[in-house]
Amino acid sequence: MDIKDLLNHAIYDAAQQAIADGAFNAETLPQIILEVPPQKEFGDYATNFALQAAKAARTKPRTIAEAIVKRLKEDWLEKAEIAGPGFINFYLKADVIYDKLAAIIAVGENYGTLDKKQGERIQLEYVSANPTGPLHVGHGRGAAVGSALVNLMRAAGYDVQSEYYINDAGNQIDNLAASVNVRYLELLGQTVEFPENGYHGQDIVATAQRIVDGYGDKYLKMDASERLNVFKELALQEKLAALKEDLAAFNVQFDVWFSERTLHQANAIQETCDFLLGNGNIYKKDGALWLKSTAYGDDKDRVVIRDNGVPTYLAADIAYHRNKLERGFSTLINIWGADHHGYICRVKAAIEAMGYEGKALEVLILQMVSLYQNGELVKMSKRTGQSVTLSELIEEVGTDAARFFFIMRSIDSQLDFDLDLAKSKSNENPVYYIQYAHARICSIFRQAEEAGLNIAAKPDLTRLTMPAEIDLIKKMADYEDEIAYAAKERAPHRIARYVHELAGAFHSFYNQCRIMGVEPEIAEARLVLVGAVKNTIHHALTILGVSAPEKM
Repeated sequence: MDIKDLLNHAIYDAAQQAIADGAFNAETLPQIILEVPPQKEFGDYATNFALQAAKAARTKPRTIAEAIVKRLKEDWLEKAEIAGPGFINFYLKADVIYDKLAAIIAVGENYGTLDKKQGERIQLEYVSANPTGPLHVGHGRGAAVGSALVNLMRAAGYDVQSEYYINDAGNQIDNLAASVNVRYLELLGQTVEFPENGYHGQDIVATAQRIVDGYGDKYLKMDASERLNVFKELALQEKLAALKEDLAAFNVQFDVWFSERTLHQANAIQETCDFLLGNGNIYKKDGALWLKSTAYGDDKDRVVIRDNGVPTYLAADIAYHRNKLERGFSTLINIWGADHHGYICRVKAAIEAMGYEGKALEVLILQMVSLYQNGELVKMSKRTGQSVTLSELIEEVGTDAARFFFIMRSIDSQLDFDLDLAKSKSNENPVYYIQYAHARICSIFRQAEEAGLNIAAKPDLTRLTMPAEIDLIKKMADYEDEIAYAAKERAPHRIARYVHELAGAFHSFYNQCRIMGVEPEIAEARLVLVGAVKNTIHHALTILGVSAPEKM
């Protein structure tokens, strides 16, 4: 059991015993929150539990704290002291720390991977950008966060499937074909009016040029509608292939690529509308079909089939989410951009209208990214004069730095991405700082091997008595708890913060504690300690999709 779990159970049991003894009364107890005190003299862990319980118990916090401390009888607890208005500081016996390190060492490289959870199947859909052009940095943040969240939740024991929804039907694909068509005709010397909703990017010109290079004027005399159909498929295949290539270069893989077209081909949109019509949650008005979304918390009802018989985007999304739920997923997590915030309520309403619980859908809203270089906002690509693409960012700062910088802040906050910092090889660059810790440990093991230092089968961990050594052990002891909490909160940025703090604890240890040239027993104990740190850093960086180099 984790050290924090031990303390949690001890505090809870003591509080329940105090209530049973009449020391104070409380129908419900608050959540127990444990923190590492900022100063070592205040113990190994501390809690404000008594202060949180005081209101419900209508009792002074110190009275509650005294009642709890009096009933703590655990043999692994050195002592517990009350501080200030009712904080409780806990001092653990050294054996607890060493036992935890031994357990971490025994697990090895899998430390941080929790037991499998049973029963819940989760689907996580993210990025899902229209395949009409290259991914930009905003998509990059969603890709990094989404893939890290998949890794995190799997490490925490959840059964998670990742999915990309390909918007390969509808107006955006028609506009793609029309845009390529105009550029194709222009390259062959014709003057054609550009479509009003067309795509103006240089990638469209490049696509048209590749068609000219490959097929010449083969399509020039073809019927316009037939040519548009051909270009639609050629452009879609090319854009989708480029999109997959960019994501692969960014360490992003999907279990399923789901085509919107399959919904149309299976008549799923019409069937879903018929189902909702049948259960009274769709009605006809002004020749259109409307979802009764106000019955489920939306601010107004929504059109799903227009008066011309064409489905809206919402209709396809409803059918898609029905498809997800019919595939047996109990929880659907979608990562959407900030511009989709208003869309959440109507999709939840549709899910409830189909007879499912609205809470089955979780939507994580991703805030905007701003790039800065030399202290100035970078708005446009130097190469094209348009939005900076993900591939350009990777070329500029590398996959590791781009991923870490995207993940290290909560998605609830806008991200200012400092390009200069991301490229710097200094301790101020958090990803460099962490990777250097891993590489430095690898270097230590190479030096130990060259020096012929062998580790005993059961090294004496009690030789680790320096404060920096104990801090490292305690920091690692928190890792599994951090994995569980971060996964539950859908917060991969917590792992980025954790591994940065762990790297900091290691660097402090390295500056204070020699391994070479000390007593063999101390050297052996320190080697196994830093070996556990190396495994933990590697595990955390793997969750983040960032490499753990052995040399730098």
